Amino acid sequence: MLKLYVIRHGQTEWNKEKRIQGHLDSKLTEEGVRHARLQGERLAEIDFEAVVASPSERTVETAKLIMGERTLPFKTDVRLKEIHLGNWQGKTVDEIKADDPERFQCYVNTPSLFQNEEGENLHDVKERLEAVLSDLEKTYPSGNVLVVTHGMVIKVLQVLCKKQSLDAIKDFPVVDGTSLTVVTLEDGKKEMLLEGDMSHVHHAPH
Repeated sequence: MLKLYVIRHGQTEWNKEKRIQGHLDSKLTEEGVRHARLQGERLAEIDFEAVVASPSERTVETAKLIMGERTLPFKTDVRLKEIHLGNWQGKTVDEIKADDPERFQCYVNTPSLFQNEEGENLHDVKERLEAVLSDLEKTYPSGNVLVVTHGMVIKVLQVLCKKQSLDAIKDFPVVDGTSLTVVTLEDGKKEMLLEGDMSHVHHAPH
């Protein structure tokens, strides 16, 4: 059995500004860096076979902060990147609501129907995530692998584990920066053991 420790990147400047990143990038905030280090402390005793991250700067930096001094096999996989949101990228949520209200409501309320000629829809993300999970299970039939990715990718992972439709995403809680979701993979079966956990922050001394 393979156990995946799936973490969203730490808070970025654009997250604070409620600005859509997608395939664009912005730097981790001080809080993002601190929370990633705390997550690293929490996971320090776990023996990882490898670390696999989205190639975005914010995910790579988060992965390295979690790894700390540990030398682990590290690679990136483009299939773990955030959903490509075309011309929404770089805009704030308020700007998108004003400029493209109907599509924004579709994205929020009926994500399965969301279409994006310049980028991706949720079905595209699901397809590439299923492919990467299948490859991870072939490469690492057992053990623990740390995966650092993005909020929407983790929501699609929740959909896959719960065998729900993509529209269930609208009811899921926000995936916080550096939160931990743990999933087991065995013979293609996916089971979620932990979901969006932030105890590394809540239990840390302030």
